[in-house]
Amino acid sequence: MTRDGIHTPPVVVSSDTSLNGSSNNEDNNNKSHSNFSIFSQLPSESIQRSLPPTGLHDKEAEKDPPYIDVLIAGGMGGTIADFLMHSVDTVKTRLQGQPSANPPKYHNMFHAYGTILREEGVTRGLYSGVAPAMTGSLPGTTLYFGTYEYTKRTLTSAGVPDTLAHLAGGSLGDFVASFIYVPSEVLKTRMQLQGRYNNPSFISGYNYKNTWHALRMIIKYDGVGALYQGYRATLLRDVPFSALQFAFYEKFKVTAKKWEARPDGQMSLPVETACGAVAGGLAGFLTTPLDVMKTLLQTQVKKPSGAISTGSSTTTTTQKYYVGIWDGLKWNLKHHGVVSGLFRGVGPRVFWTSLQSALMFVMYEQALHLQENMRHFGQWPYNSGSFGSS
Repeated sequence: MTRDGIHTPPVVVSSDTSLNGSSNNEDNNNKSHSNFSIFSQLPSESIQRSLPPTGLHDKEAEKDPPYIDVLIAGGMGGTIADFLMHSVDTVKTRLQGQPSANPPKYHNMFHAYGTILREEGVTRGLYSGVAPAMTGSLPGTTLYFGTYEYTKRTLTSAGVPDTLAHLAGGSLGDFVASFIYVPSEVLKTRMQLQGRYNNPSFISGYNYKNTWHALRMIIKYDGVGALYQGYRATLLRDVPFSALQFAFYEKFKVTAKKWEARPDGQMSLPVETACGAVAGGLAGFLTTPLDVMKTLLQTQVKKPSGAISTGSSTTTTTQKYYVGIWDGLKWNLKHHGVVSGLFRGVGPRVFWTSLQSALMFVMYEQALHLQENMRHFGQWPYNSGSFGSS
């Protein structure tokens, strides 16, 4: 007898067994075989093809993603995260770059955010400098993730410990990308500090009409080299930050996967977000003094003004001109202390690096999963052997 595609051996009924009893036995026997077949038989080939990859249980998923996937996911994740968090970065820049007046223009992160929004608005205030930021973010983060992934794979395959490979990959990735993003960082930082053109609410020493005007004025009066002003300070901040950020994230990711022990071998979205946020927050906190000096070196003017407007009063002050990173660190520590000097703006920096890192890594990982599934299903542009073919 055949039931639900399972061949069932015939049941021999003795002469002293009632017809009703034999029928019940046969039904029970067939039901048990049918129930067993649900769990014992593998899905058909067509069903297997429709299922997405199963992470660590799939040999293909154990392999490193193709470099083209890494470049696309890294560029998308980094650029979107930078855009969403740009207003917080502007607040951090204003807090770090405001003149040393008493009382200060901005007292803390929330006061600065509300003041800038009220006095200058969103596009010309909180999102000032977003154009050069995005111009450098897309190619910079693409190159950044690509270099990191290549360095990490090369070192780990050579037997280098994972932590050292992650530190080296993050450092080298940021160094290579710095040739692209540092000029955009200079433009972005100056325009964030300035705000809108002819800004009456904040005296920064700059007055650019737009990004293109800023670029022309910097090259005309200060030379091309000014686009790399504070380059060493930027590297001194970003190289250790990137190294720590990736090392923390990779460690947290391995621990989280073991802790969750999901069947697909992946992290849940909340845990993935937490790993990225904590990694970025820790790295941002530890490198805050370097970030302060980067901002001050990139935004200082050679002839600082003596009168500083704080909104309610005008205070006379003398601005310090820093000749280098070490000079700036010593002067700020001596005159402002650890918290108000070296860790000035630590709140918005940690807040920014935490959320930016969480957004970046979540979008990066999700973009990799999406591309992996698109390859598995043969969807465009992965529907043939070469990328981009139709």
